[in-house]
Amino acid sequence: MSSTNVPAAAASSGAFSAEQKEYLQGFFAGAAQRGAMPYVGQTGSGLITADASAGGPNLAAAAPATEELWYGTPLEDLSNEERLKHDENPLDIWDKLLAHANENRAPSDADRFRIKYFGLFYVAPAQDSFMLRMRTPGGVLTTNQMRGLAEMAEDWGSGRLDLTTRSNVQIRELQPKDIIRVLAKIQSLGMTSRGTGADNIRNITASPLAGLDPSELYDVSPLAEALQLYISNSRDLFELPRKFNVAFDGGGAVSVVADTNDIGFVAVRVKEGRGIPPGVYFRVLLCGITGHKQFASDCGILLRPDQTIAVTAAMIRVFIANGDRTDRKKARLKYLVDRWGAEKFLEETEKRLAFPLIRVAPEACEPRGPVDRQAHLGVHPQRQPGLHYIGLSIPVGRFPVEQVRAVASIADQFGSGEVRLTVWQNLLIPNLPAAAIPDAQQALADAGLAWEAGTVLSGTVACTGSQGCRFAATDTKKHAVELANFLDSRFRIEQPLNLHVTGCHNSCAQHYIGDIGLMGVKVSGEEGYQVMIGGGSDHEQGLGRELIPSIRATELPAKMEHLFSNYMARRAPDESFLEFSRRHPIEELQSFCAPANLRQEGV
Repeated sequence: MSSTNVPAAAASSGAFSAEQKEYLQGFFAGAAQRGAMPYVGQTGSGLITADASAGGPNLAAAAPATEELWYGTPLEDLSNEERLKHDENPLDIWDKLLAHANENRAPSDADRFRIKYFGLFYVAPAQDSFMLRMRTPGGVLTTNQMRGLAEMAEDWGSGRLDLTTRSNVQIRELQPKDIIRVLAKIQSLGMTSRGTGADNIRNITASPLAGLDPSELYDVSPLAEALQLYISNSRDLFELPRKFNVAFDGGGAVSVVADTNDIGFVAVRVKEGRGIPPGVYFRVLLCGITGHKQFASDCGILLRPDQTIAVTAAMIRVFIANGDRTDRKKARLKYLVDRWGAEKFLEETEKRLAFPLIRVAPEACEPRGPVDRQAHLGVHPQRQPGLHYIGLSIPVGRFPVEQVRAVASIADQFGSGEVRLTVWQNLLIPNLPAAAIPDAQQALADAGLAWEAGTVLSGTVACTGSQGCRFAATDTKKHAVELANFLDSRFRIEQPLNLHVTGCHNSCAQHYIGDIGLMGVKVSGEEGYQVMIGGGSDHEQGLGRELIPSIRATELPAKMEHLFSNYMARRAPDESFLEFSRRHPIEELQSFCAPANLRQEGV
């Protein structure tokens, strides 16, 4: 019987015979299977089989559709910046840089982000120009590099260098037509700007007196330089989900605020009888991010100096592989460790290392030596007999090219042709023989440079502010210098005091750790500040408390004058402003800001 006869027979009789029913059951069963691919696999002995029960994948089936992922995250879930990185690697846009230069035009919004990977920031609307940020690992600059940077700033930029809170250098007001010349000049100086912006490892900071400090435990400058070279040689380390800060603290007098970094290495000494060979090691601090109100904390491991770079590389790669790429506000290392816990993070790090991580309690180590909050200014002896360094005051880091050249000449004539930048937006000239110090000081004075400053001004740092950053609500550098000079002119403050002034909640100037911390806000459309009090780092670690929620910048000096008048009148002998602020309830400190309180107390 042919299949063509079945429907006809059924139609003529109106019913199916048993034979027809049996046929149709087979026919429709085959039709039901017609969309399925036949199974073809292999048995354990390598024979080809059509029996799916034999196991193994169906080699005759199409591969299952897979969703495209970017570091484990579906593309549709990525943040805008992660999608930009996925669509075009920022390190591969050299042709676009050439086009911007040739046409003297600003970048598109997408390329505005990508160009930051070359250290170039288009900062409109604050300025219709680029800012360049360098890499100066450990804050070390040669005088030849200083002169080259001064030449760049004079020929193409604002006529000054800006020293940053990461021991670094920025040049502002660069036009698009000059950016290729700028990048070529950087390379000719033996420097780089790559990876200083966007989602990258920022400038590697280190104790500015590394190798010079009589009290240091370890010279960390080779570690900072080695990590920078490793980053430069590792393209995958430019694929972070968010920016990343690393600091090396050699245990000396000048702080590098290691506890504000994503990874902070702090040199410590282990004595005999602690279960490990005595010597100098590094403790590892994780997840400092003071803009999110968190200091780095000791993660419980102890490293030999030669292990620090390898561990850094492993930790950063764990972050690259597992950090959040959907929410920029939750993409820093802190949030990965919050999600996992520190122990899992260390376990994942250890999987990438050829050596184990040794857990050692902090109590097995000698405490870090004291930090001298004024050692970055003035004349001080070095560990090398007969040699000294001079720390110069560069208020809020603004460094005109004439003074840059003067410092380079003085460092050549009296020192060793080198300067050191600090996280306090100033610099040191090292290796001065004692006999040369008077002449060096005279040359500095002739250039309008000071190695002494008022207590407040010498401890003042400020971010770029509204003059150069579109996020800032206030002109931070102007207000910081004005307030510092105002307080220094009225009060003889003997103990160190830090004033941190930042323009927005990103807290580039780390306002939470200042004795006084200011964050720019708008007050009825005018420039103003939120005022914090009592912050500190290192052995004085603590986040500031809110003293004033918001106040106009023009009204702030009077409030601070009342506050410091009360401090001078009420302080205990030799009590610092930080100690004073921390022993008073915030309500009482707020009352000290009022003129009525001054009259009542007779101050």
